[in-house]
Amino acid sequence: MDAELLTVDGKPVLRFERRLAHPPAKVWRAITDPGELKHWFPAAVSIEGTRMTFTFPDEAPVDDVSSGEVLTFDEPRVFAFRWNHDVLRFEIVPDGDGCRLLMTQVLGDGGLSAGRNAIGWDVCLDTLVARLSDVEFTPPSDWLGPMEAYVEKFGLGEGAVTPEGVRFERDLVWKPVADMWALLVEDSAVVVGGEPPVRATNGYVRPGAVTVADAPHVLEYEWLHSDVVAGRVRWEFRQDPASGTSVTLTQSVRDKELLPTMLAVWQVQLELFFAASFGEVRCPWPAERTEELRARYAQR
Repeated sequence: MDAELLTVDGKPVLRFERRLAHPPAKVWRAITDPGELKHWFPAAVSIEGTRMTFTFPDEAPVDDVSSGEVLTFDEPRVFAFRWNHDVLRFEIVPDGDGCRLLMTQVLGDGGLSAGRNAIGWDVCLDTLVARLSDVEFTPPSDWLGPMEAYVEKFGLGEGAVTPEGVRFERDLVWKPVADMWALLVEDSAVVVGGEPPVRATNGYVRPGAVTVADAPHVLEYEWLHSDVVAGRVRWEFRQDPASGTSVTLTQSVRDKELLPTMLAVWQVQLELFFAASFGEVRCPWPAERTEELRARYAQR
C-alpha cells in the first residue's frame, strides 16, 4: 500500500514507485510492447502510430473497448499516454545495476476512483515485477480490504458540509446501478408516502415518509428531529461508462450542532453499504467507529 494521492496543477494524481533489479531496456520493453503488456496491464493494448486501443476481456465489468493516445515516447525513459479521461505516465530512472519505475495516473474523475485504482495498479505492478523476474504471481483474493484501506488513507470516505447540510460521494467501482438499487431497497416496495427501506436509514436519523422513489437512481425521504420534519435524506446513483458507478448522499440539516454527528453517521453508513456491495454484511452497527468519526469532525 505505497501509492500516494497527490494534487498537481489542481488535478488528483496517483503515484507509484518500484525498484527493479533489471536494466532499463528490459523494463522499457515490458511497459511499451503490446506483447509484453498483455502479461500485466489490465487490458489488451494495440498501438498504431499515436492511436491506442484498449480491449478488456468479456468477463470484465467495463466496456469492452476504449481509446487513447500516445503523448510521450522517449525511449528508454518516458512513456505517457491518455486513456479515456486519464493520463498515465511511466518513467524509468537508472539506479545502480537496475532502475526505478515511477508511474503516475492523472485521474479524470476528480479522484473519486483513487481507492480502486490504487489497489488495481498495485496488483498490476506486482504482476509486472513477477513477470520481469520470471516468477509466478498469485493475485489477491481480497480486494475489499485493500480498497477500504486506500479510501481511508486518501480520505475518500469523508463528507463535506454544504450550505444545506452534508454531502458524500462514494465510488462503487463498476457495480451495475440496478444491483446497487436492489441492495439498498432489498425486498421493500418503495413508494412515495411510504416508509424508506431499512438499509437507507440508521438509528441516528429518524426517518419520515418517502418523497422521491425513482428506481434505480434516486431515493429521497424526510427525516425527523423532535417529531418535526427537519429536512431530507437523498440517495442518488450514477453510472458513467468511462469512470464507473457512484452514489451521492445528501442530508439537509438546519441545526448546525448536529453536523458532526450526521457526518459521522453517514460516513459509517456508506462504509457499510460499500462492504455490502462486495457481499460482506457487517453487524452490529460500529458504534465506536461512529464516535471516533464524530469527535474528528467536531474538531474541524
